[in-house]
Order: sequence, then structure tokens, then C-alpha cells
Amino acid sequence: MMKKKIAIAAGGDSGEYEISIKSAAVVAEYMDTGLFEPYLIIFRGNEWKYTDSEGQEHHINRDDFTLVLKGEKIIFDAVLIAIHGTPGEDGKLQGYFDMLNIPYTACNQTTSALTFNKFFCNKVVSGFDVLVAASVILFKADEVSYDDILNSCGLPCFVKPNCGGSSVGMSKVSKAEELPAAVSKAFMEDDQVLVEGFIPGREISCGVITDHGTIRSLPLTEIISENDFFDYEAKYTEGLAKEITPAPVSDEIEKQCRATSEMLYKKLNCQGVVRFDYIFNDLGMYFLEVNTVPGLSSSSIVPKQSMVEGIDLKDLFTMILDQALNK
Repeated sequence: MMKKKIAIAAGGDSGEYEISIKSAAVVAEYMDTGLFEPYLIIFRGNEWKYTDSEGQEHHINRDDFTLVLKGEKIIFDAVLIAIHGTPGEDGKLQGYFDMLNIPYTACNQTTSALTFNKFFCNKVVSGFDVLVAASVILFKADEVSYDDILNSCGLPCFVKPNCGGSSVGMSKVSKAEELPAAVSKAFMEDDQVLVEGFIPGREISCGVITDHGTIRSLPLTEIISENDFFDYEAKYTEGLAKEITPAPVSDEIEKQCRATSEMLYKKLNCQGVVRFDYIFNDLGMYFLEVNTVPGLSSSSIVPKQSMVEGIDLKDLFTMILDQALNK
């Protein structure tokens, strides 16, 4: 059987570049080379390149997403997208690959664009009878009314770029006088800023995959940050957060979280591996966000969940590539 040529898309143009590189390295290491022939492609602005085993760089032909090595034209059978943030998680690459009719592992263009916009995604999710935090959307071109924000969201509240990930540019605001600086910080990362009311409780995360056509949730992870909240530093600095898998929660909470995640995966038309984050307390379970290209590094949440489920990384990557190749 001929091996399928797989491009691993890594890098990108967001603050999550280094995390993407780590994810892609794990994918390249654990991909089943009996079935697939991986090519790690680094994206950075207009530079899309592959580095061969001799350290020689080769640029991708962006007209048809092909690569020439030693006179041979490499045509990829599928792309495993491991770019967190733009252009891999916001629908841009998905639209490009759709036009070229190249299969890929992530959600389609529409779902990726919707879920990347936190404000729009929350509005859609709330329509499925899932709790979300009170929120206000701000646009850079408009005048900001801090009184309106406080009336809608209260204190404390979270201020974050509306389109982004890994808590880059995010702040927790406990005093009204802290709000302008937090908004300015978030606007440095995005032209839209989301302000959300604080929800007390415990944070849990649930990965979801498609296994031979069946939507399947993974064991939950509880996230306990040593910082004031689960910010970029806490996510990627060893010792600043505990990620407990399986999460020490009641059977009722686990069933609710997994059922909700599977429902949202289907309703949002997700594909590949996706991670849903929530806060739960005595009032219920609140949706935080969905990560359509979750981290896949050795320290990331979804790989830990899949291992607890009995799915090793080689099988996980085979599973999501099979879905892409057969859709």
C-alpha cells in the first residue's frame, strides 16, 4: 500500500507560534510512518517552507500547495493542521485548502471562523441552551463606555482579544480603574475585545474526536492555576498549573460535560480533534470556549486525555487523518 503524503502545518502568525512548533514536532514523532509520510511545513507570513534532513530549505508552491524535492513534485494527500491561532484556526487555511480540494484535519472554514470569534461563538452556543458568561464586545474604532461594561459584566471580569487563543493579551480586572489598561492590552492583540463577567467555580476541559464515524468524548481534565487565572504563563510554565486527568468530579458532572461537548461538536459541525472548556459551580456548567486546533505537545491536555482513554498518540493521529482522508 502506498503511504499517504501528509503535510503537517505548523507555526502561524499569532503569539502561539512556538506552541504550534512543539505540537507539530510531537505529531511528526508519533505519526504512523507505516501508513503516512510526514512533511513538516512551517508557515510564517508569506514564508511557507520545508526543511529536509540535510538542513536545506524548500519553499512551498502556494499556487497548488506542492513541494519539489530532488526533482520530484510532492503532492500532498492531506494536511494535518497544527497551527494555533491565525491562519490555521480561524478558517483562512481551511478556505485555501478547500479551493485546492486538499483534505485537512481541522473543522471547515465556516466552523473555524465562527468558533475563533469568541463573542459570536458564545451567542450560538447559548442558543443550544448552554450557559455562557455575560459579555460585551468592543471594537477599536468605537468609543468605549466603561460604565456600560461594568453594568453588563460587573467585577471581577475578564478582558481578552475576541479572536485569539492561549490567553494572550488577557487580563482579570478586579477594580474599575484597572479596566482601561486591560482593554488597551487586549486591543494590542486584536481589533475586537471581549469582556466577560467572572464565573466562580472549577475549570474543566473535554476533548472530542470522531472515531470511525462516531463522535467520542475523552476523559475530563480539571485545570487548577497557581496564578490568578489560567493565563499564558500558567499554561506553558511548568509548575504554575495542575492539569488533573481524569478530573476528580462527580459522575453527574462528567456525564453532563461529556454529553454537552459531544452535542456541541455535532451542532457546530466540528471535525478532527476539538477541546471544549467550561467552568462549573452550584448554579450549573458554563461554556468558556472551544479550541478547534488544540495543543498536541507532550504537555498538552488532549494528548493526556487520549492516553487515559487508552488511545496512544500514534492511534490518535491516525484516527483524525483517517477522518480527513475519508470525508
